[in-house]
Amino acid sequence: MTRTAQTYTYLRPSAVRGTAEGRSIGLETSGGATPAGQEAHPRFFSGFLTHPQATAAGLLCVADIAAARYYQPQLDYWRDPVVTGNGDRLRFESFSACCGVYARLDMLGDALDGDIGHGTTNVDVNSPLRDALTRVGPSDPLRLEVGPDEMTVTTFDGPVMEKKVPLPERWLRGFAETQVIAAGFDLRAELPTAEAVRFLRALPRPSTTRGASKGARWVVPAGRSLRATTRPVPGAVCLPGPERLTALTRVLRHATGLRIHGPAVTAGNCPVASAWEIGLPGMRLTLTLSADTTRGFSGEGGVLDALAADESAEDADLVSVLLAWDPAVDIADLAAQSGLTPQRVRAALTRLATAGRIGYDTAEATYFHRELPYDTARAERDNPRLRAARALVDAGAVRLDGETATVTVEDHSHRVRSAEGRLTCTCRWWAEYRGGRGPCKHALAVRIARRAAAPRTTATAQDNADTPTGATR
Repeated sequence: MTRTAQTYTYLRPSAVRGTAEGRSIGLETSGGATPAGQEAHPRFFSGFLTHPQATAAGLLCVADIAAARYYQPQLDYWRDPVVTGNGDRLRFESFSACCGVYARLDMLGDALDGDIGHGTTNVDVNSPLRDALTRVGPSDPLRLEVGPDEMTVTTFDGPVMEKKVPLPERWLRGFAETQVIAAGFDLRAELPTAEAVRFLRALPRPSTTRGASKGARWVVPAGRSLRATTRPVPGAVCLPGPERLTALTRVLRHATGLRIHGPAVTAGNCPVASAWEIGLPGMRLTLTLSADTTRGFSGEGGVLDALAADESAEDADLVSVLLAWDPAVDIADLAAQSGLTPQRVRAALTRLATAGRIGYDTAEATYFHRELPYDTARAERDNPRLRAARALVDAGAVRLDGETATVTVEDHSHRVRSAEGRLTCTCRWWAEYRGGRGPCKHALAVRIARRAAAPRTTATAQDNADTPTGATR
């Protein structure tokens, strides 16, 4: 696995400090993007928390996920969460080290008493801060400072604090894959507070045995609660690796309900990803679980169709200048401003997501803008299937014949067919995953070859014809 070093640089450690106005959670920032450009230590918020204890619990949950490894548990570095100011809310995000759980705490306007800025950065989370957050009381007046004030920056003359953390490439790719997967979710169930707490407290605890997993469960909405089922019947929701939801235990005393998001159940018993959203006073905490404890988000292949489109790189450059840390990206508005079709706007957003610049909020069923310091050019080199597909096209291995195509690899051939809006293949990958982890390299090569052969005037029709089922949302 390729690993790169991510360096976080902070003026000082984050801490809960005493001030003239009471106590304050000071979250230190490291190198972020703002409307004014890149800043070494941006400041996104200064004000009071209206629900301090619930906020502290939510922040701890996001930090817990960043420090967790659910598949093959072992000691690992924890990564500092990402925070984005969208003007009307703060979003704190993290991934587990195994890339199988994505956590996001949305602190909405009702949770914050102060002006919220725009931009994205990492925030320092350390052991003393975690200990201090566990001691926040229910009625303590508490300020939140995200980033140092101008006086601190200009007068600071001490040594900076650096953290160098090895960051797996698959962890970075998870940001792109989760937004593609979540965009196919719908609200599947909703539980009131008492039932939500009862259900979550009954879940199995994580095992300390290396590689152990509880597998997937299926639950069906039954009145105001959930009923277990042995198979994915219509209306069922998948709970893959149920022990991974125990991270929500920290916030249960503040919960106002539980909403579950996931895809429509299809034929077969294959587990699927799902998102579990806990309501908190003025906030939402969402854990999105990969389809299996042994399977992280990074290899799902959901971005490949968009990356295969030749025009998506140029479209992404055009769309990117129209984004402004929007809490809700309006596809129709972007299409009108850019002159692109909604389908091409979505493909452009997916390409931008490979650099961490786009996320998806299941609660509001909308994309949102953030900025991470990654280059969209890395998208192709981080996706070996896409590289392999382009190599097949360049080698002349693809022969198109109407609705079918033949892809020749060394001494054998694979047949690729169009069926119900997607491409099927006779290769082993398709037989094993049935499209559940994105297209195989042969189907991807056929899609690239068809787009190259189609006249530019019919490119939009071809894009629509090649759009996988469920990707037009």
